[in-house]
Amino acid sequence: MFPVTSLTSAAAFPIYAEPIHLDNGPKNSGRRTQFLKRMVEFADWSGLEIRLVYYPPYHSKYNRIERCWSSLEKKWNGVLLNGVEVVLQCARRMTWKGHHPTVGCIDGVYPDGVRLTAKEMRPYEARLQRSTALPKYDIVIKPEVADCQVK
Repeated sequence: MFPVTSLTSAAAFPIYAEPIHLDNGPKNSGRRTQFLKRMVEFADWSGLEIRLVYYPPYHSKYNRIERCWSSLEKKWNGVLLNGVEVVLQCARRMTWKGHHPTVGCIDGVYPDGVRLTAKEMRPYEARLQRSTALPKYDIVIKPEVADCQVK
């Protein structure tokens, strides 16, 4: 864990945040412009320093969500997933580390193929502090402090 500062009302309060662990998949890669833009915007909105730490390729055994998916696949065990309700019921019955998940269906479409041009991405890329040793796997984003926030 590393210290960050959350700026709310007129006072600054030190808080702690853990890095965000990611699998470097195509939707949240350290090169995905739309994802990185949203993370920079989130850092500014929340006032939190964000650290994106990616698992290296082929190391899913360390990723907790991959272990959860494994549990879900075992629960399905050949069930014909022929509708949304069947999938939701199977997911609700699974357990991981002795707990049942909260399961729901999100309506809407995730826009695919949304990209920023190199010119649009420049101000966001300038905000990314990439590790010199692992630039694709360790990225820090510090919030910009608005004039109304205490520095």
